Amino acid sequence: QVQLVESGGGLVQPGGSLRLSCAASGFTINWYVMKWFRQVGGKERDLVAEIDSGSRTNYANSAKGRFTISRDNAQNTVYLQMNSLNPEDTAVYYCNTFVSGRYYWGKGTLVTVSS
Repeated sequence: QVQLVESGGGLVQPGGSLRLSCAASGFTINWYVMKWFRQVGGKERDLVAEIDSGSRTNYANSAKGRFTISRDNAQNTVYLQMNSLNPEDTAVYYCNTFVSGRYYWGKGTLVTVSS
C-alpha cells in the first residue's frame, strides 16, 4: 500500500539549514505531484512546496528563495532543503500525494528553530 515516511527534522538554530526527506513506497513517485505541508499546533496544514512529474515546482511565499523541493525518482524520495530557517518555520512537516483517488499523508517530522 502507499506509504510516506518523513525524516530529517530536528532542532536547528536560526539561520541554519535542514534537509527533510520523504521516502515513498507502494507507488512510483515519477508520475505524481508530491507536496510538503507544515502544521503549527492545531492550525490548518499549509502548503510549503510542491513538485510535479515534470519537476516543475511551486512554493509558498514564505518558502520562496529559502526552500528547495526536489525529487530522486531512483530513490523514490522527495526532499525539502530548507535554508535560512527562522523561528516561524517551527512546525511539523508532512509529505503528501494524491494517488488512485485519495490523498496520502506521512506521520510528519518536527522542525524546531530556536536558539
